[in-house]
Amino acid sequence: MTIRVALVDDQALFRAGIAMLIGSQPDLDVVGEAADGSEVAALVETCRPDVVLMDVRMSSVDGVTATRELVTTYGDRAPKVLVLTTFDHDEAAASAIEAGASGFVLKGAEPEFLLASVRAVAAGSQVVAASATRALWERFRARPTRTPGPEYTTLTVREREILLRAAQGLSNAEIAAVEVLAEGTVKTHISRILTKLGLRDRVQLVVYAYEHGLA
Repeated sequence: MTIRVALVDDQALFRAGIAMLIGSQPDLDVVGEAADGSEVAALVETCRPDVVLMDVRMSSVDGVTATRELVTTYGDRAPKVLVLTTFDHDEAAASAIEAGASGFVLKGAEPEFLLASVRAVAAGSQVVAASATRALWERFRARPTRTPGPEYTTLTVREREILLRAAQGLSNAEIAAVEVLAEGTVKTHISRILTKLGLRDRVQLVVYAYEHGLA
């Protein structure tokens, strides 16, 4: 299946380079482009991308605001957003993840890594630039914690255990090994946890765990 990709960046030359790179792949297709976050809603409505590569810093409407609007408008039907940023310790990129982005990649990343990241988020996984991972989680950990809301009480004891394992960064296979479960069972638990907590993906799950003092 071809992955439909939309590009949102205020630098035309950069967009052209990324479009050429993505267009060279048989399983990826650039279906639309925009130069500002204010154009994202119309772009998504017209082109129906699976993934939006979104510059985090743009002159009018930034990538954080555009991401939040997409998630608010489309909910679970929103395309996956992969944020592009110049700095690995970018506060705006972290804010984009809170807004609903599936991760962020540095603009200076290797082409192979960018392509792999697009495929990963399209498949429901998350990507965070390796150099920024620790700083990102430390950012959330440093905040005053909030008491979990009533949605947390809907989780079973097993689901709470799986939540904590996932918040520690363990993959489904690793959680299965530690908890002595089938990997498919772990995947089902993760899906139920996300649904009950109203979260989009595992990145949001980790943020939730840190913000509520669970990890």
